[in-house]
Amino acid sequence: MSLPANVGSIHSIAKLEIEALKLKLTIAYDGSLYQGWQVQKIGTGVQEKIEEALAKLFPSRPRLHSSSRTDTGVHALAMVAHFEVSPMECNMTPRKLALAINAWLPEDIRVRSAAPARADFHARFDATSKQYRYFVWNHAAMNPLIRHSAWHVPRQLDLPAMRRALPRFVGKHDFQSFAANPGYSKDSTVRRLTRCELKRSGALLTFIIEGDGFLYKMCRGIVGTLVQIGLHTFRAEDVEVMLAKKDRRVAGMTAPAHGLVLWKVSYRRKPQPAAATSYARRPRRT
Repeated sequence: MSLPANVGSIHSIAKLEIEALKLKLTIAYDGSLYQGWQVQKIGTGVQEKIEEALAKLFPSRPRLHSSSRTDTGVHALAMVAHFEVSPMECNMTPRKLALAINAWLPEDIRVRSAAPARADFHARFDATSKQYRYFVWNHAAMNPLIRHSAWHVPRQLDLPAMRRALPRFVGKHDFQSFAANPGYSKDSTVRRLTRCELKRSGALLTFIIEGDGFLYKMCRGIVGTLVQIGLHTFRAEDVEVMLAKKDRRVAGMTAPAHGLVLWKVSYRRKPQPAAATSYARRPRRT
């Protein structure tokens, strides 16, 4: 391992060797065959598969800490997670590390990138916002190429009515009416949405929902309600009443899991540590 030029004493060398190296992963996966992200007592979570791959590379068997917990059947394009290892365990560049992890993963999970992170970085607690996208195929015949990643709604939807409802979700609200019971108590069911949009490309509808945090199945509750507004089961004006009631029974259905994708996790920009350059340029041991 090559040492930085500013290391000038035995004490500094010892400190460098025992300090953990924190690494950030950006991960994509097809959630069709998994019981969500988290390690499960019954079934398999995506986290478990990646931790098994890390155990093949690092004797310390590092644990992953993620930005989110996607549910059974939900996909991700950019799940962020971090782990820590001793510098003595890792002699690969970030690019080679991503390739090495992927070599031990099934084809439906891929590490898109690996990068050194600040010592105080945390994938979950440092996240400032998350963006989810939900895909609906609104046509009488389903597109078979996207049957595992989009909800098929065969009846024609009233898009203007749905678009009138979208801004009513934006802002700081109690979203209890749109979330499922997670099986444990929450300190608060108030969340702030900064974006709730609908884009159309032919028969493909894309709902873009972004905010500072999400409750259990909250995105799917919002999309299910919007689709039912498009089917004239509810009116756009009913959204305010649903929010005020704070009762899941008054809102619309929960959209199926397979149309939802964790699209992006955003972080406040901070300067990269000097150690990051040393890690990225560290030559491989022979």
